[in-house]
Amino acid sequence: MTVSLNSKLPGFGTTIFTVMSKMAAEHGAINLSQGFPDFEGPQLLRDRAAWHMAHGHNQYSPLAGVPPLLEAITETVESLYGAKIDPGAELCVTPGATEAISTAIAVTVHPGDEVLIVDPAYDCYDPCVRLNGGVPVHVPMTAELEVDWAALESACTPRTRLLVLNSPHNPTGGALREADLQALKRLLSARPMLMVLSDEVYEHMVFDGALHHSLLRDPALRDRAFVVSSFGKTYHATGWRIGYCIAPPEAMKEFLRIHQFTNFSANAPLQYALADVLRDLPEHHLGLAAFYQDKRDRFLSLMAETGFRCSPSAGTYFQLADYGALSDEKDMRFVERLTKEAGVAAIPLSPFFAEDPGRPWVRFCFAKDDETLERAVERLAAFRPD
Repeated sequence: MTVSLNSKLPGFGTTIFTVMSKMAAEHGAINLSQGFPDFEGPQLLRDRAAWHMAHGHNQYSPLAGVPPLLEAITETVESLYGAKIDPGAELCVTPGATEAISTAIAVTVHPGDEVLIVDPAYDCYDPCVRLNGGVPVHVPMTAELEVDWAALESACTPRTRLLVLNSPHNPTGGALREADLQALKRLLSARPMLMVLSDEVYEHMVFDGALHHSLLRDPALRDRAFVVSSFGKTYHATGWRIGYCIAPPEAMKEFLRIHQFTNFSANAPLQYALADVLRDLPEHHLGLAAFYQDKRDRFLSLMAETGFRCSPSAGTYFQLADYGALSDEKDMRFVERLTKEAGVAAIPLSPFFAEDPGRPWVRFCFAKDDETLERAVERLAAFRPD
């Protein structure tokens, strides 16, 4: 007998990141699609992970995380943003930022509640809302790829419970400015039931001397927000799957209640290793913006010789490119041809939208060795679709 299951996510297939990475592997293409580096993180981090594995830190960690890492995060957040958080009441280490995002949504959203999602949006937000019985309300960015605060205001209803923001932003590479935080405060001031989920996993990758406008900088915003970050992004170790969430005490109490029944705790020896590196190698995260800006600038310089048109990313390790001068194909068809014929995989932008705007955009990841970027752009420059 075949069991028939009623899907909780009908219409959702495999993520575009998995699809494009699989296609890249099948065709021997250079993978500039999925967002992971092709280089290793700090040697000290790997050494400390091995040390802790060899010295007995291999059992369950406490629910919220190991004390040395909680303390190190607390000190780092205060040094970066001036925010004094209570590690015993406002902080949880999670098995990846996605679990933190999912849990924050579960805390906030009950059946019928509405969640504002700014499009283009990372693809885990919408399904997490639906799994909790919520209603995703997608609000497109402006034509200039900025948050449309007037549209968000209009989209609010008495059922609106959560606004999801992402800065620096995947996939556009944009970043919130001070004016955005002021607009956010105005939006929240009249809506005491509205919380914010601030996805800040690329917090250390903001370019051209700009400031990362974390919601943690402002006490009024911090009291209304779940702020999520990712060690995997910061330390070039996306496979380690360790992130964390900071939230007000009452929200964190409920966060921990749900977290204990999903993953309970993150990988213990890696938590201890990250605590060591946060303490002993702060120059890594403090120098990350310069490191990735060099890669962005190199990539843009190389791309100037292609038919793609790019405006420099303000943050992340992603670069949007307009392929309109090369083809009038839909973006999915274009990246398929790019992968198979040019030997370079990219991500189409349409999967990041609830309604495809039809613009000729693809996203490239420049978190790659210089040689990888050079070989990829050489292939892109030679690509001439019919």
